[in-house]
Amino acid sequence: MLNWARNSTIYRLSRRMMSERELADAIRRKAKQKFEDISAEDLQVLVTAAIDCGRTLGCLDDQNYAEIKVRSGVRTGRSRRMLQRKLQEKGIDAQTATAALEDIDDLQAALAYARRRGFGPYRRSDADDQGLDDKRLMKEMSSLARNGFSQDVCRRIVRLTREEADEMISASGAL
Repeated sequence: MLNWARNSTIYRLSRRMMSERELADAIRRKAKQKFEDISAEDLQVLVTAAIDCGRTLGCLDDQNYAEIKVRSGVRTGRSRRMLQRKLQEKGIDAQTATAALEDIDDLQAALAYARRRGFGPYRRSDADDQGLDDKRLMKEMSSLARNGFSQDVCRRIVRLTREEADEMISASGAL
């Protein structure tokens, strides 16, 4: 069983990065399927062995996992709130998540989101020709708010010009 836990850990961590809780849940779930009459104590031993194996190999590090997920999330336009929630769902403790989110700028993430969705300074030219009506403005602000951005950030993003947005992005060195 311990060899299976080690091999399963190596396989899972070679395919994608995981938090300790994600690995523990996956090992627990698969062990219950593979070993039908496994006791709770044996199951915990397998989970502990899998986590120890991942740490020994250097592939299981929640701090590193959180930092990578946060950087990736900012580049794709996720807000601090959304990233905090995602890290919590993945089993990252609050202290580790707070440390990873420390230097996050919601404005940069909102710019990335706006660029991806064609909002604010990145509106399509046909929308600029028609003018910015209240319905379009509310749609953009609502979408930004649903993704966890504050009202101040939403207002600022929808009113930026493309030149200002590009200047902000280049000044931060992001995206």
